[in-house]
Amino acid sequence: MKNPELKAWCDYPHVDVPHAESGPLAGLTLAVKDIYQVAGYPNGWGQPTRLAEAEPDTETQSCVQKMLDAGTEIAGKSQCEELCFSLTGINKHYGSPVNGAAPDRITGGSSSGSVSLISNGIVDIATGSDTGGSVRAPASYCGLIGLRATHGRIPLDRTMELAASFDCFGWFAKDAETYAAVGDVLLEDDADATPLRRLIGCPDLDALLLGDDDYIAYVKGAEKIENHFNDEREFDPLPFDITEAYWAFRKCQAYDSWQSLGGWITSRKPDLGPGIKDRFEFGSQVTKEEFEKETGVRLDIRQKLEDWLGNDGLLVLPTVPSCAPLKSEPDEALQAFREQALMLLCLSGLSGLPQITLPLAEVYGAPLGVSLIGPRNSDKRLIEIARSMLG
Repeated sequence: MKNPELKAWCDYPHVDVPHAESGPLAGLTLAVKDIYQVAGYPNGWGQPTRLAEAEPDTETQSCVQKMLDAGTEIAGKSQCEELCFSLTGINKHYGSPVNGAAPDRITGGSSSGSVSLISNGIVDIATGSDTGGSVRAPASYCGLIGLRATHGRIPLDRTMELAASFDCFGWFAKDAETYAAVGDVLLEDDADATPLRRLIGCPDLDALLLGDDDYIAYVKGAEKIENHFNDEREFDPLPFDITEAYWAFRKCQAYDSWQSLGGWITSRKPDLGPGIKDRFEFGSQVTKEEFEKETGVRLDIRQKLEDWLGNDGLLVLPTVPSCAPLKSEPDEALQAFREQALMLLCLSGLSGLPQITLPLAEVYGAPLGVSLIGPRNSDKRLIEIARSMLG
């Protein structure tokens, strides 16, 4: 296995996957998160029981194929957390990949192998996925750009399904220009070209930062956005209760996840890590009535967010409550951090609106992302903001 010290690659024999010799991504290397099918490789989902039954795939996921057709070359498949149901980057079976920006801290997950390979400079592009925050949180922890696209805008064929109404395709890249080049391959132009210039801040969300040092670091990052737009944020209260939003997310995602993978878990009885096992057990206990009730809350939050942003607004918020937790933190502390992070991360997931995190701040010597949530289908404009600020 290449770079075994990083614990970021799946230990699969290399397969020469055909790719175009020219194109906008020619000469760039790609790692593919181990939930996306690639012809010739198994699809292990970060779980040994699944890997034992996985035959090499005969077809390639369509977004991965688009990148191959644009000239990129697959270097291998990247490790992920078990069944993608975690945000830490610690896999009970395969270890914890190394955060290239802060080696004593976690990478975040579930796209842990991908973000490790990018942050350590091993590949140029790596695919991720974002159900609860698995592109945005790792990108923040490792000092990278990370987009959670408008839900449904990028296809998810030939992909392990975790929670269909939340799952999103994502990617990491070595720099802003490469990130934008991948966006050009995967996304058509936004249907609405309205400039996004109305900056919105929210004290209720800023209050979810862990402490004064985090707040000071975040404010400095947010000021970079204000300077870029030559405009100040307007500050508004959150138009719904954040605790209600958190529980709507938790219950809807857990219910969806049990519908997707509960049958497989029940029949195969895989050895799941403690947090993973607990989350699926929680999902198995969410009733259809609870799910429908929380879906109503979800739809209300979606409408309020869309009304708040209009067609030109950008909500500026911390991506996560602080920099990446230390690897030495006990499980209880990591779980508490996860719950706090989900209060920030759940807004894009509940609404389906796009969110991009930018590496604009630093605290305790480690990266801290600053995020922008934009109107539905403003993905290309969000990427252009990242490119113009960071390219």
